[in-house]
Amino acid sequence: MSTKELYEQYRQHLHKIADVNYAAALLQWDQETYMPAGSSNRRAQQLSTLSEIAHELSVQESLGNLLQELSAKTDGQPMEQKNIELSLLAYRKQKKYTADFVRRHSAITSTAFQNWCKARKENNFSLFEKDLDLIVQLKIEEAALLGYEHHPYDALLNDHDRGSSVAQCDVFFAQLKNGLKVLMDTIKTKPAISNDFLHQHFPKEKQWELGMDMLKLMGYDFQRGRKDIAAHPFTINFSSTDVRVTTRIDERDLCNMLFSTIHEGGHALYEQGLLDEYYGLPLGEPASFTVHESQSRLWENNIGKSRKFWEFYYPKLVSIFQDQLAGIELETFYRAINKVEPSLIRTEADEITYHFHVIIRYEIEKALMTGEIKAKDIPKIWKEKYFDYLGIIVDNDDNGCLQDVHWSHGSFGYFSTYSLGTAMAAQLYAAMEKEMGPGDFCYPEKIGKILSWLRENLFIFGKYYNTNECCKKITGENLNVNFLLSYLEKKFLHIYK
Repeated sequence: MSTKELYEQYRQHLHKIADVNYAAALLQWDQETYMPAGSSNRRAQQLSTLSEIAHELSVQESLGNLLQELSAKTDGQPMEQKNIELSLLAYRKQKKYTADFVRRHSAITSTAFQNWCKARKENNFSLFEKDLDLIVQLKIEEAALLGYEHHPYDALLNDHDRGSSVAQCDVFFAQLKNGLKVLMDTIKTKPAISNDFLHQHFPKEKQWELGMDMLKLMGYDFQRGRKDIAAHPFTINFSSTDVRVTTRIDERDLCNMLFSTIHEGGHALYEQGLLDEYYGLPLGEPASFTVHESQSRLWENNIGKSRKFWEFYYPKLVSIFQDQLAGIELETFYRAINKVEPSLIRTEADEITYHFHVIIRYEIEKALMTGEIKAKDIPKIWKEKYFDYLGIIVDNDDNGCLQDVHWSHGSFGYFSTYSLGTAMAAQLYAAMEKEMGPGDFCYPEKIGKILSWLRENLFIFGKYYNTNECCKKITGENLNVNFLLSYLEKKFLHIYK
């Protein structure tokens, strides 16, 4: 059989795996948006079945033999060879999982999500504690299956960002924490900024329309996506031709909806920018979760919270909320949306204190993986760390350790990608400024240039490069935290005069 015929056989098999995985993803999207509460048990069963089918397809001996045969061929195209190389790595990884583990993981996390929702609604961590304890045991088991050299958490970090490790993250967070502390100490000496006017009553209907307009402005294609409401904002895709975003609306907090929509829009633009010709193949997938987060944070912070952006868009915002924003000048609004103040909720935190939220979660997950702490200890440790790092008191579980959906999904090792991705966003932003000029491209009439630049330099390559390779290819050097610290210092020392 020719290389071309073998490759087509490989492509069709990966399409089949993708079809099953995306069918499961569609059920998960429904679970978090429209599914009746009474359907949770059957939905857990359905997701478990689909996960097991996808796993069985992913570890078939015939697929392994096909990949081995193709990898030995030298007459394939470079992009095809890269797909084979990455698929072989994924195959060997999948072979480490047992069907029983995959089935249990799906069933436990599906039930855990429902109990997390209930625990959060009733502000009672104990309703989720047993589920979380089961998930932690699953993650320890998973680390052992995948294998690691130094720390069990390495296996999970590497799963979200190829090459990532505790040793690297510890150094990154130490540099970030030290730099942010100096900046925080400086800001504390300056007069506080008031953002009270952002917490008036902003009607849900008007906020919804604002979110729709913001996504259109960014370049989100509604012919290949939609927006819905969810308890925790997220983006999900079933191909690059069907990428959906969700958001939540708080009528007493305009920024909650506004910046979560921009954040999820950044994720969605990345997914829509992947090449559909590689559907189901590695080159049709994002480079890493860190790179994915770089896109959401780039749009949310570097662009969405820039003064240049609001110089153009603020008049329209005032026209939508005439009563609430009457007499509020642009500079007042710009400083208010960038106010630095320790807070309880990660997704609503400012650009500086945000990373302390991430560090707290990173440290807790790392300790859970070694058995240093247990699930039952989390509320107490959470409160202690929030007081130590941010000087604030956590008064309940809803605003504390129940605020994130990640643990109910079994997404351990993900939180670090938020800060790593933010650092990459600052590095990409610096590269864009160097190429296109400082800041002017943030004007919405030029915003298409940003999307085109990202498509040409990042999106179309899919998983061809890992995080550091992406950074080096685009900016000339590996991921460097100093770009983020420099960006934050320049921006916030100006805002706080």
